[in-house]
Amino acid sequence: MKKTVLLLCGLSLGMLRGGAQELKMTESAPLTQVYGEISESDELLPMNDVGVEFGYVLYEAAVTVPEGEALLELENVRDYAAVYVDGKFQGTVTDNCKTLELTAEPGLRTLCLYVENIGRITYGPEILDNSKGLFGSARLGGGEISGWKITPLEVRDADPEGLAFEPLGACGEPCFRHFDCAAEGDVYLNVSGWGMGEVWINGRYLGSFWDEEKQQSILIPAGVLMPKGNRIVVFDIKNDDPASTMRLSDKPV
Repeated sequence: MKKTVLLLCGLSLGMLRGGAQELKMTESAPLTQVYGEISESDELLPMNDVGVEFGYVLYEAAVTVPEGEALLELENVRDYAAVYVDGKFQGTVTDNCKTLELTAEPGLRTLCLYVENIGRITYGPEILDNSKGLFGSARLGGGEISGWKITPLEVRDADPEGLAFEPLGACGEPCFRHFDCAAEGDVYLNVSGWGMGEVWINGRYLGSFWDEEKQQSILIPAGVLMPKGNRIVVFDIKNDDPASTMRLSDKPV
């Protein structure tokens, strides 16, 4: 089974007095700690069918990557999915762009799709067709994909302070990342260069980010900061580089 991780950064920063401060990661914790009940199905099931109304779901299947063109085709994507093959990020698919050419070596591989439900329809003609996640057919190189493992990711219900961490090793997977820092006053977490996910500080949820949005920073109010040892936790389904950093700034991005 593909292992997804949470990443921890241990770096004490001086108080921000202008400019930006870089944050780096040093430890990780398996995402299996926030797995919900796993469902197995020959075909794709929408999030609703596995008890998920909002948030994230992992769809996983063993596939045979063919020689030549390896086009992944999905019938329904609601609303956004990051695609990985054997732990390597391939790209993203949406309901407006439901195909993706994979760049994996031919042979038996593990296909993982991390899907996020961006929001619910509340009015209009599509309100009766409000399923989320992946459903309908899924094909690779023209052949139908079956034998899915579907796992709710209880990210938003997780206690980021209660996770068990370990030293950071090589990682090419979606992750939570954990930064320790010191700052004073209102500061901004620069999320530019990252993908789609959520942010907490000291166990308090701050908000979400998406690289397609104009705003690329998240405000950290002074009232939630401590003089030192603040614990910033970031979950991202798209950024698979363990060497990635974030920055704190006194100005928004």
